[in-house]
Amino acid sequence: MTHAEVSVNEQGRVTIPAQLRAELGLRPGSRVVAYTENGRLVLEDRDHLLARIQDEVARTDVGRGSAVKALLVERRTEAKREQAEEDCTS
Repeated sequence: MTHAEVSVNEQGRVTIPAQLRAELGLRPGSRVVAYTENGRLVLEDRDHLLARIQDEVARTDVGRGSAVKALLVERRTEAKREQAEEDCTS
C-alpha cells in the first residue's frame, strides 16, 4: 500500500501523485468514484467498485436463489391469474 500526502488547491482540486496513479493503473480519462466512508475521502476505480459490489451482493444472496428467477415466477403467476380472471368475465 502506497501513501502520499496531497494538498487541496484554491479550486478544491487534488492531484493524485504519479506513484499512486501508476499503482492503480489510472490514466488520463480514467473514471473514479469519490465518496466518504467513516470520515475518510475514498477514490475508487469505477470498474473496481462495480466488481466489489457484485461480489458483496453474491455473498449476501447465497441460498436465496436468483432474484431474476423469482421475479419471472412472480410475473408468470400474475399473468396466469389475470388470464383466469379474463376467461371468467368473457
